[in-house]
Amino acid sequence: MNDVTGQAQTSSNSDFSSETMISARDVADFLRRNPEFFVRHPELLEDIRIPHMQKGSVSLVEVQSEQLRKKVRQLNYKLSQLISIAKQNEKIYRVYTDLNVQLLTCQSVAEIQLRLEEVLQEKLALASVTLKLFKGPHALPELQRRLFVEKRFKNEPFFFGRLSQHERHLLFEDAVAESAALILIGKEEPLGIAAIGSSDASHFTPDMDTLLLKQLQQVLSYVLPGLLKY
Repeated sequence: MNDVTGQAQTSSNSDFSSETMISARDVADFLRRNPEFFVRHPELLEDIRIPHMQKGSVSLVEVQSEQLRKKVRQLNYKLSQLISIAKQNEKIYRVYTDLNVQLLTCQSVAEIQLRLEEVLQEKLALASVTLKLFKGPHALPELQRRLFVEKRFKNEPFFFGRLSQHERHLLFEDAVAESAALILIGKEEPLGIAAIGSSDASHFTPDMDTLLLKQLQQVLSYVLPGLLKY
């Protein structure tokens, strides 16, 4: 009878081992499918330990808490970045709005140049600002005018990015302009170019939004013809 019992026990243990062999992957898959498993069995958390290179052994709850804290820190950092960007955008918007109002009261091209320099260089820390008109004593030569209009303003009256050394010299002479924003001024016909330079080569890029500069372009296109007697 003992032999029978022993044989039965051996057979039972063998069957149990073969049928219930569970790998680490099985456990991981199970926990992924049952994320609330430890909520239903909180008593297991007290016995679970996870090796940690710096802290020795910590509980699963501590690991999860640390991961949550890390996510919160990341979210707070992203939020602070968004707030900073929003504040910077608000500042830029106010600067351009004030500039447009000032330009409407200008009585000469020289005054427009002065206002552009005062506002964009002093308040936005841009490196250089210049007006290059297509007519008048200091106008760009006809060949150079065509170069800019045909090369830089094919699809819209704006260009953002880096200029060739020749273009940079024509517009800014010796002033700094590692990257530039160019605005073609004029409604019915081109009157000139407003050029804004930055000391940062990555400041002005082709994917920039044109909303604020479009407003500036409209104001300059409205004010300049009267001052130039066109």
